Amino acid sequence: MNTPRKVAIFDVDGTIFRSSLLIELVEILIEKGLFQESVRGEYERERKHWLERKGDYESYIGAIVKVFVAHIKGVSYKDFDEVTTEVIQRHKDKVYRFTRDLLKDLKKKGYYLLAISHSPKTILDKFCIPLGFDKVYGRIYETGPTDKLTGGVVDEHLISNKANIVRRAVLKENLTLENSVGVGDTESDIPFLEMVAKPICFNPNARLYKQAKRAKWRVVVERKDVIYEI
Repeated sequence: MNTPRKVAIFDVDGTIFRSSLLIELVEILIEKGLFQESVRGEYERERKHWLERKGDYESYIGAIVKVFVAHIKGVSYKDFDEVTTEVIQRHKDKVYRFTRDLLKDLKKKGYYLLAISHSPKTILDKFCIPLGFDKVYGRIYETGPTDKLTGGVVDEHLISNKANIVRRAVLKENLTLENSVGVGDTESDIPFLEMVAKPICFNPNARLYKQAKRAKWRVVVERKDVIYEI
């Protein structure tokens, strides 16, 4: 049997990508007329509160997820796929320097690169594979008999738990968690950060930062053109 490979596990949105792929996807779905313009009203309050620092990012992204799930039903997969391609064409270089360079370094060292995100896998593949990822886990949205999205998610119980995904990947891909690296930015990443040998909290939100301080995990912040540890 081959020697297990070391693994590096990355969240994507807000960790590598300097925004959310789902936010950009919803905006272009509206722009292209696949979602009604009025859909913006369903998340604008949370967006405004977040921008004004009166609310948190999790509430904003939660509203975006609800909008996406509620309105993607009936959109053809062909149209959806084309929009994901356009999102990547416009925003593929909107990445953080720290995680971009870390990915390159780990790839050179022979790490198996694993991406885990709650964004749609269709768009994640187009963003992550060119960055050198070996495997990408994301939400796979069902299509019906007419090739239109139903709004349902395949194996949602699996993708909702990042620790379970890591366990599955380790067994399936012959990986080892010895000397493993994990990078995340919110509390939803805690389950897999607890599993790796070298957890990194990158631009963490308050809940993840508190956990990082308790567990003495590495905390890295990138602000404008400065990267520093706290």
